[in-house]
Amino acid sequence: MMQSINPYNNELIGEYPEHSEKEVGIIIQSVQSAWLTWKETTFDYRARLFREAARILRDKKNIYARLMTLEMGKIIRESTAEIEKCALVCDFYADHAAEILRDEEIVSDAQRSLVVCQPLGIVLAVMPWNFPFWQVFRFAAPSLMAGNAALLKHASNVPGCSLAIEGIFQEAGFPANLFRSLMIPAGAVGNVIAHPDVMAATVTGSGSAGSHVASQAGKHIKKTVLELGGSDPFIVLEDADMDAAVKTAVTARMLNQGQSCIAAKRFIVTKPIATQFENELCHAFELLRTGDPMDPETQVGPMARADLVDEIERQVNGSIGEGARLVFGGKRPELPGCYFEPTILADVKKGMRVYDEETFGPVAVIIPVADEAEAISVANDTEFGLGGCVWTTNLHRGEAVARKVITGAMFVNGMTKSDPRLPFGGVKKSGFGRELGSLGIKEFVNAKTIWIGPSV
Repeated sequence: MMQSINPYNNELIGEYPEHSEKEVGIIIQSVQSAWLTWKETTFDYRARLFREAARILRDKKNIYARLMTLEMGKIIRESTAEIEKCALVCDFYADHAAEILRDEEIVSDAQRSLVVCQPLGIVLAVMPWNFPFWQVFRFAAPSLMAGNAALLKHASNVPGCSLAIEGIFQEAGFPANLFRSLMIPAGAVGNVIAHPDVMAATVTGSGSAGSHVASQAGKHIKKTVLELGGSDPFIVLEDADMDAAVKTAVTARMLNQGQSCIAAKRFIVTKPIATQFENELCHAFELLRTGDPMDPETQVGPMARADLVDEIERQVNGSIGEGARLVFGGKRPELPGCYFEPTILADVKKGMRVYDEETFGPVAVIIPVADEAEAISVANDTEFGLGGCVWTTNLHRGEAVARKVITGAMFVNGMTKSDPRLPFGGVKKSGFGRELGSLGIKEFVNAKTIWIGPSV
């Protein structure tokens, strides 16, 4: 039995029976049957259904946002914005999928040669709890528009969100079994991947989850896309607009209570401005309002689970013991639920836990560096490579730094974020493959070469 527990007050929201192995098999069979028809539909037909899904998301955004906040604690205004972003990705691929996947004519020794993009079949998505709607839709919109079918194994603490998303596709008029949610534990994922009708898998989550899925998929020779952890650098050079950098730093670290793979986690600041940045960031953190995530005025809500609070507390206390200086916060507030104070640690160095590990919570880590060259070196001194940003009033300098930081994305004078129009993904232990943009929709297609010779 899966349980949904409100992290704001630790109250049980609901219980959901797990699917048996036999039930999973029946579901996969039904999804395969739906796909055999779906793959023959036109882009125009698929686009009409996705525009309807976008309409449903917008019309019922308050209902879905409330469910999200109840299940994982995201503050309500961020939950609402997440639903609106899901509608955007539906519209984007409805508008552009046909153009992106159009046949490509290539000059060769043939009378005519071309590359055509054809769907693979059923794609399994193993998704996390931190953006329970967005991370599903950013996979589902391109995958289904390309003609694939989908199975969703969502995080066990957001089963209500999982079933609500399935309901959106049904209400929008998609075939009843084209998109199905599997209520299964993590240990059952391997059997789903092994099923002959499942052709590919995509994972957003931890490195261990990605490694497990990739190894199972590799065993059965199936395509994977992995979007895993991150320890994103937020580089502030001495010529940065300090007001803009600090204001964005607060959002970049505290969005979703810091529980984001692309949250700014390491604030790498050149020494001439390090003290000023620290003082201004501390002042901004002091103004943050912690409280009920359903209150529109709340800026800091609970973390998603109690074990996540335990982990961030271990990282903070361990790093202080290793020499980091506590500037602000650093403990659990006297509140019910899964809260941890917004925290700033300064004078952080290599070897400290918050330097070496991903911090998935409301903890800002300040690392002073001598100059631009050291900033780039520190930014690259991590096993992750998902996103990052650099702040400078010299745009040529910013672009030069962005090119030298080893990540899947770098932003100059802006917060790292995902956008339906731009490819999203990482390198190193942050994973491989891309979501979103033109690259994302091509991950789960067969790029087939057709060579046509002269008629006999």
